[in-house]
Amino acid sequence: MTKITAIETSDVRFPTSLSLDGSDAVNVDPDYSAAYVRIVADNDESGYGMVFTAGRGNEIVVTAIESYGRLLVGRDLDELVDDLGAAARLLVHDSQLRWLGPEKGVTQMAAGALITALWDIAARRAGKPLWRFMAELSPEALVAAIDFTHISDALSPDEALEILRAGQVGKSERIAELERDGFPAYTTSPGWLGYSDEKLLRLSTQAVADGFGMIKLKVGGDVADDRRRLGIVREALGAEYPVAIDANQRWDVPDAVAWLKQLSEFNPYWIEEATSTDDVLGHAAIRKEIAPMRVATGEAVQSRIIFKQLLQAGGIDVLQIDSTRVAGVSENLAILLLAKKFGVPVCPHAGGVGLCELVQHFSFFDYAVVATTQDHRMIEYVDHLHEHFAEPVRIERGRYLAPQRPGTGAEMLPASVERWTFPDGDGWQEIGDRAAVTGSTLTFDRE
Repeated sequence: MTKITAIETSDVRFPTSLSLDGSDAVNVDPDYSAAYVRIVADNDESGYGMVFTAGRGNEIVVTAIESYGRLLVGRDLDELVDDLGAAARLLVHDSQLRWLGPEKGVTQMAAGALITALWDIAARRAGKPLWRFMAELSPEALVAAIDFTHISDALSPDEALEILRAGQVGKSERIAELERDGFPAYTTSPGWLGYSDEKLLRLSTQAVADGFGMIKLKVGGDVADDRRRLGIVREALGAEYPVAIDANQRWDVPDAVAWLKQLSEFNPYWIEEATSTDDVLGHAAIRKEIAPMRVATGEAVQSRIIFKQLLQAGGIDVLQIDSTRVAGVSENLAILLLAKKFGVPVCPHAGGVGLCELVQHFSFFDYAVVATTQDHRMIEYVDHLHEHFAEPVRIERGRYLAPQRPGTGAEMLPASVERWTFPDGDGWQEIGDRAAVTGSTLTFDRE
């Protein structure tokens, strides 16, 4: 028996607000952060997971992970890894912790960090990156890892099994293609709302030169500014180059419709998060009013249950999973299968801290076994903070290259964790010292 001996957590934050990287109409000053966890076993095995946040409150997620972690300490690791579906249910459906959700927000993300860490151990034991580990599992094993509670009316276990069995045809050829050619990417790096027009133009033209098939711009601060910025990009890149826009839930439904009609002449490829991600009927209403502009959402959708409803209501044209918003690998498997059932392409949300490293595995797996096509499918890419990970993403000619290292991609470099642990890491101490010397208004709370 291999016993879990410890759950180690870290509150890791990076001061991206200083350069306004990641800024949009709602998240005006994000400090990209990771509630980071390591599962430790008595045989020296480790598994890594994380939750992405925007700074303040990261400590809340860390505390929630610690609370869920108490359910795992002392348990047989082999038993958990051999039945990842049961392990996920143990955490997500805990009789007391679930009262704080259930299955939404901080608790769902915290449980997901630990579920991802268990998948990390399973993939490491198999000696494979997560996407190949999942792709080479049997359809039956994949279905056993999924919780069909509250989604069986839209996707039954038998339907999921049928999709996965169909995906075995041509699977080896698709895996070989992924290893050779990677997966298409688009980039949001040019489009942060806090960037100057000059920087927007420079980064947009660079993105095209680098081979990205689409860029995305943040909108929703001021409609005149949005029109000006879209005009700059359209003049530089032409009328046909795909340009998506993202409002980060900025608008009520009537405001979204009115605003987007003023932007429609710029031919946005999609509008992302036009309103609250909980507003299923609102998404459907917006989609009807602004057609043929596509509607995308998903990075802040709290569970497979809301995704099910968005699909059932015809509320989205593009489904955007996030690697840390829901309950880890197991729940994202369910969401990929729901998207396949309803014929909606998956274009994952990424960026942040570690999201590119983690979510790429889902698109690679999706193509190998579930969707079996790359049509209208791309993974978001943002060029921030990859250097802090044991296996940073690799991008060539606007495509993600296949991850090679065993595991989920969540492992951070120990030196980065130590330096940027908040508030006592050397990186934060140096920022505090500089602020004191220069009279800067930059401050940070010391918990």
